[in-house]
Amino acid sequence: MLEKIKNLLSQISSFNVSSADDLESFRLRFLSKKGMISVLFDDFRNVPAQEKKEIGMKLNELKQAAMDAYNRMKDQLQQSDDVKTENDLTRPANPFPSGSRHPISIVRKEIIDIFSRIGFTVSEGPEIEDDNHVFTKLNFAPEHPARDMQDTFYISRISPEDSNPGDILLRTHTSSVQVRVMENQKPPIRTISPGRVFRNEAISARAHCIFHQIEGLYIDENVSYADLRQTLLFFARELFGKETRIRLRPSYFPFTEPSAEMDVSCRICGGKGCNVCKYTGWLELLGCGMVHPNVLEACNIDSNKYTGFAFGMGIERAAMLKYQVNDLRLYFENDLRFLDQFKASF
Repeated sequence: MLEKIKNLLSQISSFNVSSADDLESFRLRFLSKKGMISVLFDDFRNVPAQEKKEIGMKLNELKQAAMDAYNRMKDQLQQSDDVKTENDLTRPANPFPSGSRHPISIVRKEIIDIFSRIGFTVSEGPEIEDDNHVFTKLNFAPEHPARDMQDTFYISRISPEDSNPGDILLRTHTSSVQVRVMENQKPPIRTISPGRVFRNEAISARAHCIFHQIEGLYIDENVSYADLRQTLLFFARELFGKETRIRLRPSYFPFTEPSAEMDVSCRICGGKGCNVCKYTGWLELLGCGMVHPNVLEACNIDSNKYTGFAFGMGIERAAMLKYQVNDLRLYFENDLRFLDQFKASF
């Protein structure tokens, strides 16, 4: 037995490994349940009683020596692999996955590019606004329902019962940016105002309390309703395709007169009807109209000399049409399975 232990110690000390397979071969040969050391432990019961103490100690030393050798060779092999990895310049680079832009950002940029081609510049303003720029100068009556807490997120109200130009709130539309432009720039004015807006609405497949909007404004001499319609037709066909149809339905907005809602033919169902277009074949995209004279006068622009048109749309709604998405909430959930579909759009 002592001779066998001595022989195994010699084999263990002389064993060399150059790969993971060699290391596994060492483990199976010496340390596995059917390995040579386990066989010796099985034979230990046949050792005479007077020799058990000495041979038992030698067996334990043998097993420990095998474990130490295994761990040492494993560490050496790992270090060798690390060196090879660091110095192997022929290895291909790691395949880093490409990122993607959010569909709202993609459509926002595309809308800006379309209007930039016909002379519109980009204007931006604060998201935290005062009542004066959001409502009063846009011809909203003091009792207009849009001012109510049900529709507007107020940060502070000077008079909770009545509207006040000093009330502070989250803007409900980017028309407030247009007011600031008209206050600080003389006509001709041709600008679009992209930004995030906030309304106290129930979240559903068609609405959200936070959304993104782009509003346009054109003021000059002799601007007509025909100019408005042709501008919006050009925009719709550039964004959705040459086959896109539009229709203008009479509507009401305090800051435009006459006013209209513009619908585009639904690309999701091809005009057959679906839950997004409420089975009409049309999807409301934006509101528009001729700028109300009261708005021009409130911003110190002569309404007898100048006319203009304005329009505003939700970017989410435009993206729903463009990408045939049937639930607006998908844009806010950050589900990578949804967002990864837009990797090719830059």
